[in-house]
Amino acid sequence: MYAERVVRFASGNRKEGGHGKRGFRMSNYLVAMEAAWLVRDVNGVDDAIGVAVSEAGKRLNAADMQYVEVEVGATGCPACGEPFDSAFIAAETALVGLALEMEVFNADGEEHAERIAKSEVGGALKDVPLDVVEIFEETDEEEAA
Repeated sequence: MYAERVVRFASGNRKEGGHGKRGFRMSNYLVAMEAAWLVRDVNGVDDAIGVAVSEAGKRLNAADMQYVEVEVGATGCPACGEPFDSAFIAAETALVGLALEMEVFNADGEEHAERIAKSEVGGALKDVPLDVVEIFEETDEEEAA
């Protein structure tokens, strides 16, 4: 998922130059995050995943954040290592791991891109645990595509 579709993020983080350094170049980053989504009154894993992805998408769209990709996360099987959907159900309540990704433009570095992404997504998904799992700096070839 992380490199399949690059989603454009055009927030207020566009600035030229930076830190007063002549020739300082800001970079674009693809930030991958995971979120823990709680779903109540579900009958199965597929139902829980559908509800979690739908609810997260609605909250992001309501905040005009259609540029954030939302998918079910993957967890490796402890026995064989094969990935499976991140969803656990007990007492008709599910914990679904969601994978979110967004592109951050003109960040000073990875830490800056992480802060921007967590701030933007965290603001739309209040009270949802959120963690950055990977950050990819775009190369000149990716930016030209």
